[in-house]
Amino acid sequence: MMTRHGNALFSRATLRDLFRHMEWADGEVWRAVLVCGQACDDPTLRGLLFHLHVVQRAFLDVWKTREVKFPDPSEFRTIADLHAWTATYYAEARVFLAAVDDDALARRVVMPWAHELAKQMGRMPDAPTLAETMFQVTSHSTYHRGQVNTRLRSLGGQPPLVDYIAWIWFGRPAAAPPY
Repeated sequence: MMTRHGNALFSRATLRDLFRHMEWADGEVWRAVLVCGQACDDPTLRGLLFHLHVVQRAFLDVWKTREVKFPDPSEFRTIADLHAWTATYYAEARVFLAAVDDDALARRVVMPWAHELAKQMGRMPDAPTLAETMFQVTSHSTYHRGQVNTRLRSLGGQPPLVDYIAWIWFGRPAAAPPY
């Protein structure tokens, strides 16, 4: 099914698949981080994971028309504390995704931080559609998972293979614990 803006890339089925991959890939990365243990609990890695998951939550808040709340990184004393906070995201995201229809995907979304971007850009940014912001979240998460994996390797950890195509090769598995 095409969305109102005519782009099959952003069909409900495709977006749901991208989110299923994102959940699986996030879980694989977290498993590698947690297995690495204390050796991988460094500020850079924690900062990357914090940013990745804060952005996921901020967009979900925007989609659900809730106040966007950015936690203070100091709230998470350990990387395990951060993981516990991130692990609740996907249950809520799945409920949201199940309810999204084509009309919702075509709806324009004004980001609460648009005025800050306007200062940098010299003009107000165009309002993306819900579908475009959903794609952005999966793309943004992929980018930062790559950074996390690079940092994990530099700390002596074993970064997992989490490419989208690998997820397909593996038979599109559901996320396993720790998610």
